[in-house]
Formats: sequence, C-alpha cells, structure tokens
Amino acid sequence: MLALDALEQTVVAGKLQPHAVHGIKAITIGKLVEPDKPLIWRGPMAHGAFKQLVEQASWGELDYLIIDLPPGTGDVCLTMAQTLTLTGAVLVCTPQKVAQDDAIRAARMFQQLKIDILGVVENMSFFIGDDGKEYDIFGRGGAEIMAQRMGLPFLGSIPINTALRANSDSGNPSDNFNPATAGGDALPQALQSLVTTLEGQVALASLRQGKSKPTLSIS
Repeated sequence: MLALDALEQTVVAGKLQPHAVHGIKAITIGKLVEPDKPLIWRGPMAHGAFKQLVEQASWGELDYLIIDLPPGTGDVCLTMAQTLTLTGAVLVCTPQKVAQDDAIRAARMFQQLKIDILGVVENMSFFIGDDGKEYDIFGRGGAEIMAQRMGLPFLGSIPINTALRANSDSGNPSDNFNPATAGGDALPQALQSLVTTLEGQVALASLRQGKSKPTLSIS
C-alpha cells in the first residue's frame, strides 16, 4: 500500500486529482505547498485554499466527504459552513481537561452555526502495553463525561498501542482493523464500533434534515 505522502499531486483540466489510497479518495493541503514550508496564512488565504480543495477537485461520486479540521474555531470552519451543506460534525477529543475545553468551544461554534453534532470520539483513551495491560495515561473517560454533560452522543473510545503507531507511520492504516496486525482485538473492535455508531448518527441526522426518507418494500 502507498502512503499519501509518497504520492504527487496532479492537476487535469484545471482540477486537482484526489489520490486513491486504501479504498478512498484523499487530498491534503500539504501537497499544495512546498515540502517543509510553513503555512503562515491569514484568513483570506485559508478561505481560498479550502474552497480550492472542495470546489476545484475531481471528487466524482462519493458516499461521504469527510473534512479533517485542525482544533479551533477559525476562518476555515466558517468557510466550510458557508460553502457546504453539512450533515454534521464529529468532535475528536483526548480525555484531558485542556482538550475538552477546545472541544466544548468547537461544539458551541457548530451549534451556533446550526450544524448537527453527530457525536464525540475519545481519542487516545487509554494505552495498551505489550503486556496486554491497559494504562489510563491521559485520564480515561473525560471526553465521554463531557459528551454526557453537553447532551451529545458518545461515539466511542479509541485506544492507542504500539501497532497503531507503527501501522500509521508505515502508511498502512487499514492494518489497524485487523487483530493480527493491530496488536490484538481491542483496537479493531473499538474502530469498528465507532464506524457503526457514526453511521447510525449520520442516518439520523439525514432524516432530521430531510435528506433521505425511510422506505418499505413489500413482496
């Protein structure tokens, strides 16, 4: 499998061509600037770059368009809300209180913009050592408590282990779904549970927004 950073960004007929990696299409802003060049952008530049990624790329037909945003409540979030019709937002938060503070601000921003919050993910919830023991090095459960306090769906807790780091660094994130290459069952089960729960929240949000209707087939 190829890692995204090993691929070159190409343009055909004035359109960015998404990279095909691990069964998905992907574009990263890192491919639109020179390697090692810092992104020192004011609001209008970030606004333009986001619109380029969304509107000037040959995405084709998609099941989902997932946009990974940095922490914060800046210009890109506002541009996204004004440019796209969004199904909802997912908040990813580590358990610590300082991380929860940023997530809460993001939640309030999306609520103010009338964007559904699909739920909260607790990332790096706990560490699984090579001995199989679980270590709560970041204070497990903090993001889940935050979600309950705010009345938001909790999508799941994702642990970390050595295999997760190795698979991701080597450009093989799909291996994190396979117990044989993910250091056991805990990580794949957590990831699969997250996917299933998130799909359910997306379906509910789509129904609330009138984007789809339930069907009944009678034979």
